[in-house]
Amino acid sequence: MNLASSLRTLTDRERVFEFVNRPPQSTRADLSHGTILYLEDITVSFDGFRALNALTLYVDTGELRCIIGPNGAGKTTMMDVITGKTRPDTGSAWFGQNVDLLRLSEPEIAEAGIGRKFQKPTVFGEHSVFENLELAMAGDKSVWSTLVARLSSEQRDRIAETLALVGLSTEQDRDAGSLSHGQKQWLEIGMLLMQDPQLLLVDEPVAGMTPQEVERTAELLVSLAGKRSVVVVEHDMEFVRSIARKVTVLHEGRVLAEGSIDECQNNREVVEVYLGA
Repeated sequence: MNLASSLRTLTDRERVFEFVNRPPQSTRADLSHGTILYLEDITVSFDGFRALNALTLYVDTGELRCIIGPNGAGKTTMMDVITGKTRPDTGSAWFGQNVDLLRLSEPEIAEAGIGRKFQKPTVFGEHSVFENLELAMAGDKSVWSTLVARLSSEQRDRIAETLALVGLSTEQDRDAGSLSHGQKQWLEIGMLLMQDPQLLLVDEPVAGMTPQEVERTAELLVSLAGKRSVVVVEHDMEFVRSIARKVTVLHEGRVLAEGSIDECQNNREVVEVYLGA
């Protein structure tokens, strides 16, 4: 059964249409200066509450950065600003040297090379694992060409490489809806990788996972760093310790501390507002 005939519901058709018909964006980040993300003096207010308070943050090319902090610290709002979901009151946000994130729409930011994975996986449950990656493949394509065109050997090889990377090679023919929670998380990461992002934002990737899945997720995220920049928002401190090279602690919409996991865990202010005595 081909991908076109496997579209079973109107909801699936609408989601596929939205997924593969984003407007083209040729601009990719200029990473020649070694920094991929610049957030400077970003302030966001909601009904008088400052979710971000002159936040300044820099992420280097190829870096794996962990963002931690108490609920309400501004972690989600920060990612919303990066991906264009929320516009700040003041400040600037640049992707590399040449992409002004505040001038782009959400789809344009995705096309520029920023991928975001939310806490709850959103895969196409009635389609196979392989078909999910096929739908996510980057490129200028219409719905019709996506559903009826035969994949080239190069495209098939790329899907196979992604399946191996996320540990789902043996599951490629299974409906995505039948996967375990951890496997769905890995599939969604794979779907983002098919779009070839330079910066990957990952929100609480190990929530609800088994210990074995947590370990595998740590290995996966570490393997992605270097070729890509990865920003992970997470509350599980054991997991953060297992992957972190550099940690940023947010509190009340600003950077409270930054450094190694040991430096942050031994910071008196961090202990008081987040980790506990």
